[in-house]
Amino acid sequence: MKSSAKDIKLASVDDLFKTDESRADDERERVQEIAISELHPFKDHPFKVLDDEKMMETVESVQQYGVLVPIIARPSSEGGYEIVSGHRRHRACELAGKETMPVIVRELDDDEAVLLMVDSNLQRESILPSERAFALKMKLEAMKHQGARSDLTSAQVGRKLDGRESREILAEQVGQSRNQVSRYIHLTELIPPLLKMVDEKKIAFNPAYELSFLKPEEQQMLIDTMEYEQATPSLSQAQRLKQFSQDGRLTEDSMLAIMSEEKKPVQDRVMFTSDVLRQYFPKDYTPKRMEETIIKLLEQWKQRRQQQQQQQQKHHNLR
Repeated sequence: MKSSAKDIKLASVDDLFKTDESRADDERERVQEIAISELHPFKDHPFKVLDDEKMMETVESVQQYGVLVPIIARPSSEGGYEIVSGHRRHRACELAGKETMPVIVRELDDDEAVLLMVDSNLQRESILPSERAFALKMKLEAMKHQGARSDLTSAQVGRKLDGRESREILAEQVGQSRNQVSRYIHLTELIPPLLKMVDEKKIAFNPAYELSFLKPEEQQMLIDTMEYEQATPSLSQAQRLKQFSQDGRLTEDSMLAIMSEEKKPVQDRVMFTSDVLRQYFPKDYTPKRMEETIIKLLEQWKQRRQQQQQQQQKHHNLR
């Protein structure tokens, strides 16, 4: 089939005389000023953007100096651009009343966008446990997809060409053990109210990990029990709740029995080894007799202190 003259595209004069350097410059990423309204958050973005004190400081900086570091976005199939990195700067511009902001537009597929989004945010100083958990989960899934695409002959989905698992590579990249990465990712199994309590430090990380093995309905039952008892589970209690759940024995009654146990703060305990105490007692003293003697001596010490305080008060009143 012959091509008509109108189908033939001739290079422009400018194109003909371009140097290799100028062509390379055209391909480099450029900073563009894009309307704030055209920029949209990344889908399922795990990092919270709060209008807190730090945000207000960023707003003041934007008002005074502008946005010093452009954000990164990618074209959206629904129109406009999807922010990949720079959600806080975007929000600061909104609050500062800016109409446009500097943006580097980059063509990224879903997995590339997730990896860039997570990596740029994991460098922040303060990250909530829930943010880290979902970010690591998203990055791991993206790495698995990339691994599957780059090694089409591999039967093991999620392995890289060198045979190492994506989870192992991820652990190296974030500077944590493989086990710790797995523990964080499992936190995503917590229902939102419990995960919020982890972020608020009402539930510690280790108990939270154990609780993440409970079924969603059991987790909701736990919330009701915690409200009734006005207490959160210790690590030991969380481990038993997990075991009861796995054994199919976790009921309202068994959960209440575990949660109603009195927990004594570690800092309120005073412990002595037998070697320390033995040097103050005859060899034939039993542990029980040693305890009784200690209590008796403490009572005598308490009485003497009370007498001393009374004498001091009496002396003070006579002055």
